[in-house]
Amino acid sequence: MDSLFQDFAQANNTLNGYLLATTISPVPPHSDPARLYNFSRSANSYSIQTDLRYKLQYNPDIQLDRKEANAWLEVYTAFYSFVGTLLAAEETQNAGRAREADWARVYDGWKEVVNALLKGYQSSMFAVWTIPCLYTAGRYLRVFAIKADESIASQRDSGLAFGGIQEEDAFNPDSKHEKLEDAARQINRIFALCTSDRAPLEQSRKWALYYTATLLFKTYFKLNSISLCKVILRSLRAAADSDMPPLAAFPKAHQVSFKYYSAVIHFLEEDYVTAEALLTDAWEQCLRTTNGASKNLELILTYLIPTRLLTAHKLPSKALLAPYPRLAALFDPITSSIRAADLTAFNAAMEAGEEEFVKRRIYLTLERGRDIILRNVFRKVFIAGGFEGAKEANGGDGTPTAASGSATPLVRRTRVPVNEFAAALQLAGAEVGDGEGGVDGDEVECLIANAMYKNLMKGYIARERGIVVLSKAGAFPGTGV
Repeated sequence: MDSLFQDFAQANNTLNGYLLATTISPVPPHSDPARLYNFSRSANSYSIQTDLRYKLQYNPDIQLDRKEANAWLEVYTAFYSFVGTLLAAEETQNAGRAREADWARVYDGWKEVVNALLKGYQSSMFAVWTIPCLYTAGRYLRVFAIKADESIASQRDSGLAFGGIQEEDAFNPDSKHEKLEDAARQINRIFALCTSDRAPLEQSRKWALYYTATLLFKTYFKLNSISLCKVILRSLRAAADSDMPPLAAFPKAHQVSFKYYSAVIHFLEEDYVTAEALLTDAWEQCLRTTNGASKNLELILTYLIPTRLLTAHKLPSKALLAPYPRLAALFDPITSSIRAADLTAFNAAMEAGEEEFVKRRIYLTLERGRDIILRNVFRKVFIAGGFEGAKEANGGDGTPTAASGSATPLVRRTRVPVNEFAAALQLAGAEVGDGEGGVDGDEVECLIANAMYKNLMKGYIARERGIVVLSKAGAFPGTGV
């Protein structure tokens, strides 16, 4: 207990919110790995309030008024009870009886700590410099809720939850995330506490908004409730219209996390332009030297690569993917097949990475890479067609005639038979057969028309003559042809 309150005293004297947050953290600091055990054993349930009151009110190193001391007394009393529950669960798990560990009780104990904290903030007992305590409160709500739900599911599957008998109608299968859903409600309380603060900015709890919003995004993503994320975004936009600090004024870690999750939300809504801008900002701002930076950069690239594939038809280089082997294994086969305009290889790459692509919700976006392959196939046909009109204009042998006085510039052929596109599609692995060994001309024309509709080609189809007439001023926009 002495070590904990030494840090508490130092945090109060220096207004160090992050040091203060370590005193209520369920993870002991590296400098004091036995803190939780020592704190739990330093008192008992009968004397804990008396001992804590002495530390908070009669310690000469801690200068608190009586009301604030009482607020912290409630927090540390709840924390003491929680620590005992946490240590019991960890000891049970470490003894090889993981299914018996009561993580649901651990979650409920942590929620009591959070409630005591919120009570202190709601009564304005805790100053703005203490808001890192809210970060710790919200973060571990989510962590313990996930562990509790996993524990409950494990006990249910083994029959431990019902005395060894599995009763299929004794629980609601829709409640498999019961604790996480409750955690979302508790984190939302923290979010509301911050958005409703009307204190001047230098004393406002709004400085915790973007961290808390990111926690909600993570929780809603886990619950597959993406629509609820939009409610948070609307709340932040409404708060920004009042006296909320600009995003650029918040810690860079808060900015990067918020931009990443906001980008993914826009990505899922198929607003790829906004998603690209946010992901690019997050990529450029993400610190490269911190713990977990590589993982953060990998997550950003997971969505930035398919976004840029759609918005700018840009493929990632091998140098970009080299530091991220997992991403390289997923995206290299796809990018190689697109560059080679090989539909067979593309289909194989999509099938190989399907599980991960679906999990990350990028499968349908990557599937649109098929359009880029078709564009590249059509472009190859166009380039292979060569030039037209040169010999006729220059006397038949390519040399200038007396009338012309100089060689006529070569003009690329812009009228291409549909059959040439069909042959190229078959070579690329497209399924455009009619089932009888021939080619389904209507399907080929449909693919060409779709490419034109999506502005991947410019021109029109002359069906009566069986040709495609391509634009002389850039038949394939963005490709230099």
